[in-house]
Amino acid sequence: MATTSVYERDFNFSEKDFKYIRDLIMDHTGIVLAEHKVDMVYGRLTRRLRELNLESFDSYLSTLDNDEQELVHFVNALTTNLTAFFREPHHFEFLASKLLPKILKNKASKRLRIWSAGCSSGEEPYTIAMTVRSIIPENSGWDVKILATDLDTNMVEKGSKGIYTEERVTGLSSQNMKKWVKKGKGDTASMVKMDDRLREMITFKQLNLMHEWPMKGPFDLIFCRNVVIYFNKETQGILFDRYADMLVNDGHLFIGHSESMYKICDRFKLLGQTIYKRLS
Repeated sequence: MATTSVYERDFNFSEKDFKYIRDLIMDHTGIVLAEHKVDMVYGRLTRRLRELNLESFDSYLSTLDNDEQELVHFVNALTTNLTAFFREPHHFEFLASKLLPKILKNKASKRLRIWSAGCSSGEEPYTIAMTVRSIIPENSGWDVKILATDLDTNMVEKGSKGIYTEERVTGLSSQNMKKWVKKGKGDTASMVKMDDRLREMITFKQLNLMHEWPMKGPFDLIFCRNVVIYFNKETQGILFDRYADMLVNDGHLFIGHSESMYKICDRFKLLGQTIYKRLS
């Protein structure tokens, strides 16, 4: 990176500015911004400068020091929210074919708790809910609840509404579309809404994984997929250890396809394809 200005565009953006932003997002969220993220940081934060009618990054960084609400917008702007229904489908195939039948057979309490950590705009928890209902129907007597959390308040709000464009659900099976997706009419004809029966299973909350966790658990399953990739190894180890503490004995943790616990955490057994079982 240049030592003076990275950009000669609408706003001057120096190496010092980037380092300040990188340290700030690390302190608040644990996210590590690599040097090649400069373009992304500039592009996303200049939108905030324009919305606030600020003329420089110096002014914006001063605002961050004194405005807690803008700090929320700052974090939201720099959070990556790539997601889809049934993303990494092998996880849901394992859940439906192996794990849920085993839980149904062996768990006496008829209580199932699942956490979608880093839920983005909600496609993951809704996918979990559809998968659960394919094996454990509503009239089964089971108490099933899904906690969905994300750092980005905008994503939490979107997920709680359960409203998406039609293109977001094109990958769903015809069976799931018919049972769980309601098509809009009139002005909302290009939109769809997830069925209230799914929405009632899920509680959406904003949560910074680096802060204290208000929930007590324990959870039977935790999905934390494509989240820890943004953290350094030390932070990943801390997070995996905390997840182990929140799981029941023999609980399961699902992580992203490019993530691994190798030489990071020894409290889980790898079952294959980024599916882990907590060691008792």
